[in-house]
Amino acid sequence: MSTPSASDGSAPRVPESVRALFPDDLALQLSALRRDLHRNPELSWQEKRTSDLLASTLEGFGVTDIKRVANTGLIARVPGRDHAAPIVALRGDIDALPIHEDTGLAFSSVNDGVMHACGHDVHASWAVAATRLLLESPARGDVLVVFQPAEEVGEGARAILATGALDSVRAIFGGHVDRRFEVGQVVAQEGALAASTDTFRITLTGAGSHGARPHESHDPIVGAGALIGALQTIVSRQLDPAKPGVVTVGTIKGGSAPNIIPDSVELSGTIRATTAETRALLTGEVQRMAQAIAATYGLSAAVVLKGGTPPIVNPAIGANWAREAVTHVLGANALVPLGTTNMGGEDFAEYIQKIPGCFMRIGAREKDGRVIAAHSPSYYASEDALFIGAAVLAECARVASESLAAK
Repeated sequence: MSTPSASDGSAPRVPESVRALFPDDLALQLSALRRDLHRNPELSWQEKRTSDLLASTLEGFGVTDIKRVANTGLIARVPGRDHAAPIVALRGDIDALPIHEDTGLAFSSVNDGVMHACGHDVHASWAVAATRLLLESPARGDVLVVFQPAEEVGEGARAILATGALDSVRAIFGGHVDRRFEVGQVVAQEGALAASTDTFRITLTGAGSHGARPHESHDPIVGAGALIGALQTIVSRQLDPAKPGVVTVGTIKGGSAPNIIPDSVELSGTIRATTAETRALLTGEVQRMAQAIAATYGLSAAVVLKGGTPPIVNPAIGANWAREAVTHVLGANALVPLGTTNMGGEDFAEYIQKIPGCFMRIGAREKDGRVIAAHSPSYYASEDALFIGAAVLAECARVASESLAAK
């Protein structure tokens, strides 16, 4: 396999067990697919060119059962050796972010202000590659490969589930590139892997006045200042220190001139938790504190909470399947711990709440490469991760399919 790396133009550095799965012509085709997707990113719910390219590539591999779902989504069915065996699913997300790219890659985005700053170009490509591997070495039962739109806005997984296309699926697997880990390292562990992603908007309303006569007002800016400080005590003083949680105020809007006290101020922010209990505590306390602080300062508070994606909590059975698959493909030493709590969100959580399986973090940093934050203009994933992710996901489908069929 002689596909150049996305980072330095060298041949891919993957174990021989993975290299052997991808003849040079196939590796080059998959690399070209990834680079085309990266060069032509599309935002959530706008991924028409992306899905058309993915569909045509799958058809070229001989996939005959491809369904268009959830607007720009695709589901490809790969026949198993036994059509009566349980069905397993794999998921790759396909949308990009509204960020101007600054990677310097030869295949940088040509769509100004849009880029694959979270690695979904690799996720879509490794889902295609996993499909090819399953065509060549099928699982026990059929495998549905889901190409999901709109992960970045937290809506795509719900839309896929609402179609009913996954109602018969007995296990599901997905993964995310992660430059905190080197290529060839995989996190596949039981328990919390990502946080819930709720948001809030609080409008404090009082009475405005001239800035020189504050006694004639009920000042919402002073109330907002007090509320911002108070909200930080939810995590620091009400949440068990052993349990992760975040309450962040991201915007504050109010006022029109230095000498005018406004009638109202609006705050918005995000709430992150890794358990249902913590999520309930944090959202409840945001509401309670907003009302209490408002009353203290003679204001009224209107609180709007918007439920985001739930936390990803990998069940033991799904993590065991994934760990067995990683061991088959890469050896037990490839398995590494997450090492720190991840308070980012991921809408794969919608699937894992209904279907057992596992969501993995898949190393995407070159040896001696630097850690680059996702969602930044300089983010990219090593192309080598494409082949690792494909091999691991395909083997996850085989392992889970055999296990479920044996029960």
